[in-house]
Amino acid sequence: MADIFLKNVGVDIPIFDVREASLKKALLGRTIGGRFVRSGSYLTVNALKNIDFEAHDGDRIALVGDNGAGKSTLLRVVSHVYPPTSGAVHVVGKVSPMFDTTLGMNMDATGMENIQISGTIWGMTRAQIKNNTDDIVDFTELGDYLKVPIRTYSNGMLLRLAFAIATVREPEILLIDEIIGVGDAGFFRKAFARLLKLAERSRILMVAAHQDETLRRLCNKAAWLDHGSLMAYGEFESVISAYRVPNAPAQQPATA
Repeated sequence: MADIFLKNVGVDIPIFDVREASLKKALLGRTIGGRFVRSGSYLTVNALKNIDFEAHDGDRIALVGDNGAGKSTLLRVVSHVYPPTSGAVHVVGKVSPMFDTTLGMNMDATGMENIQISGTIWGMTRAQIKNNTDDIVDFTELGDYLKVPIRTYSNGMLLRLAFAIATVREPEILLIDEIIGVGDAGFFRKAFARLLKLAERSRILMVAAHQDETLRRLCNKAAWLDHGSLMAYGEFESVISAYRVPNAPAQQPATA
């Protein structure tokens, strides 16, 4: 069983070393739509504002919104990376974030050694790592490159290895911040099929991305965020239509 409950959650991020009257502050205020507010001698970004949100077993939720809308912040609140500055967060189930799959990789270690290192960081046991090593090796298609330090890899090769390791987990709550590009079109199709299987194994999926068709294949619900506020949350097509065509009626209430 997995559940996510957010009640009146806000996240304020202080920004120091930016003067109130600076040109930078004025430009940012126009660009981001007034999310910067004065708080004493420093500025504060209202990254999330009064978010009420629930998710339960079987929910596959697309997070949509423009850049800076709060999608990544929401994912990090659910994963307990960012503590809320107001409200309450209650999560039932093991959270498996996929934010930076290369995090913790040792550039001087070989690909095979990094399977051990990264698998451990992702919370896998030695037995799980051993049982999945052949699958990881086959998926990467890196061959003998797995025997040399990963500092010799191209960025695409590094992402292939990191993605292969990250997607052998058994997640209860899977959080994805943008779909990972891991090679040419043919390899991406292979990677996306692997991602679909990972999502199917999860109880709850939350994914932030900008590609509607990708989200449509993964998700049955959507949450639209705008400048830190939850504008709509509900059935996927209804929320996507409201987001893409702002005058369309948004599905309410913002809990489902």
